[in-house]
Amino acid sequence: MEEDASMKFFSDQNTSYADILPPREVRARIEVSVLNLLRVLNSPDPAISDLSLINRKRSNSCINQGILTDVSYIFLSTSFTKSSLTNAKTAKAFVRVWKVMEMCFQILLQEKRVTQRELFYKLLCDSPDLFSSQIEVNRSVQDVVALLRCSRFSLGIMASTRGLVAGRLYLQEPGKEPVDCSACGASGFPISGDLNLLDNTVMTSDARYIILVEKHAIFHRLVEDRVFNHIPCVFITAKGYPDIATRFFLHRMSITFPHLPILALVDWNPAGLAILCTFKFGSIGMGLEAYRYACNVKWIGLRGDDLNLIPEESLVPLKAKDSQIAKSLLSSKILQENYREELSLMIETGKRAEIEALYCHGYSYLGKYIATKIVQGKYI
Repeated sequence: MEEDASMKFFSDQNTSYADILPPREVRARIEVSVLNLLRVLNSPDPAISDLSLINRKRSNSCINQGILTDVSYIFLSTSFTKSSLTNAKTAKAFVRVWKVMEMCFQILLQEKRVTQRELFYKLLCDSPDLFSSQIEVNRSVQDVVALLRCSRFSLGIMASTRGLVAGRLYLQEPGKEPVDCSACGASGFPISGDLNLLDNTVMTSDARYIILVEKHAIFHRLVEDRVFNHIPCVFITAKGYPDIATRFFLHRMSITFPHLPILALVDWNPAGLAILCTFKFGSIGMGLEAYRYACNVKWIGLRGDDLNLIPEESLVPLKAKDSQIAKSLLSSKILQENYREELSLMIETGKRAEIEALYCHGYSYLGKYIATKIVQGKYI
């Protein structure tokens, strides 16, 4: 069947990115999509056309290397994939797109925001035959982003967040008292999932470094020890793989304080490197929005040259999942040469090391470790 051009929504654009749009314009794009579908159905020879969506696979991803900036990010080229009601493999995905668009249209009309988890339960109640898992909702949301070329936040979907911040940073949210992030205790200050609120929060700081911490327990230790009094810094954690709100918050800090180096402290394993790369470049799955969250992150540790600080018995064999992540990273276009060398060393030794292994030198050693790395400029 020949593709109906009307269903190829905005596909004549040469750039592949998702805009931040006001609710009225998003609703207009949804209405245009529905009208195009109805026009096809009401034609003399009705046939449901394929939905042309930006291909969100690795083969369609590229890296934008900064020329006037140090920031590089993943982006998607204008290659399309099709979802069709007449194809048994994609029929449900085709219908899910329209159901999610309908739900987003109602959310925007009501001037509300929901998380993807809330959206899942609403869809589960309304259309249990279509949606049986969170991942189906997440993929459908990304399909709608790819179709309408607008961000998730523009669709009325708020980011769920696990992120915390602590240290030498003052936050002034609109209409609220300023928050001193050095006085929030070891638990830190929770990062809001409302990207509009984050965008309008005033930030002030006398820090000299921003330090990303992979693990909540390590973040807790560094904040409890008030390491930011000895190293003038701000600590941020997403408690593992980064959520959108924490990535947006970090990007906002990088714009507000462009002179502050961003240093990442992660486990020496493929998953730790994958987390760092997500903060640094973005992800392929969200390649249409990656430029909005990418930051010039440097790797401070753990790294291969730190293995001499760690007892042999603290090194753990790589798991099968580690090998899968390593294979994926090595096949990607984003990995710079010194990161590839670190990853190759992990594979060669068959070992992984966790940040906690440094506790063999005492619980207060982490602060000294970071300070030494900074003084020696040992970050890549």
